[in-house]
Amino acid sequence: MAEEKTAKKARVPYKDPRKERTENNKDVGKVIAVVSGKGGVGKSLITSMLAVESVRRGHSTGIMDIDITGPSIPKSFGLHGRLLANADGTALIPAETRTGIKVVSMNLLIGEEQPVIWRGPIISGTVGEFWTKTVWGKTDYVFADCPPGTGDVPLTLFQTVPVAGIVVVTSPQDLVSLIVEKAVNMAKMMNVPILGIVENMSYFVCPNCGQKHAIFGESHVDEIAEKNGIGAVAKLPIDPKVASAVDAGNVESLDTSALKEISDLIFGE
Repeated sequence: MAEEKTAKKARVPYKDPRKERTENNKDVGKVIAVVSGKGGVGKSLITSMLAVESVRRGHSTGIMDIDITGPSIPKSFGLHGRLLANADGTALIPAETRTGIKVVSMNLLIGEEQPVIWRGPIISGTVGEFWTKTVWGKTDYVFADCPPGTGDVPLTLFQTVPVAGIVVVTSPQDLVSLIVEKAVNMAKMMNVPILGIVENMSYFVCPNCGQKHAIFGESHVDEIAEKNGIGAVAKLPIDPKVASAVDAGNVESLDTSALKEISDLIFGE
């Protein structure tokens, strides 16, 4: 019997090539996705506040605004203008906020008033390019502000970026509670741990009597968290001062203490 001329190749554990690190993102620590089942619940606000808290705890921080057709992160931080490219034009240099948070967003690529009229595959491809073609440098945490729902963009993020965990944002309405279940179940299907759930607009504190009023109905977030084994819960009030700060591009001035429990989990403190 003739001798075998070639040895059998050793089996190597499969790695998804889309999650391989590149020169641009090899020094990024953890990516945290902020998701919601529907729009209008304050997901971008929570993303911004978590990034602000990250910087206050001494971490180098970035934000990927991957709500491609409805980006709002730059406005929250008062960022304008366009992103620049590196010397050979192959990668993006993120914008930086007053406190040094690195930001990439479609608003900083095509202009604030220009609509993004793209089909799904192009939008999904942009998510991957934000991750691989942005010069992130040494960044401890990158927060990904996802569009609402469980469609192409969140799916692309989970498949192409090594997401360490997600934070789910909701509001008190009964309908939203049902939609939250979809976001939670998607995270479980993608094997991404849920770090916490934030109920925004949970209540309103009367400036005259100091009592709490459930403007949008009684909270169900504790029941949702318990049902899905989510340990960290935050409830944020309706506060006109918060809206004013965001509209003025001063999100970095906000009090982020309401997110302490979730932040402690994210940052391991």
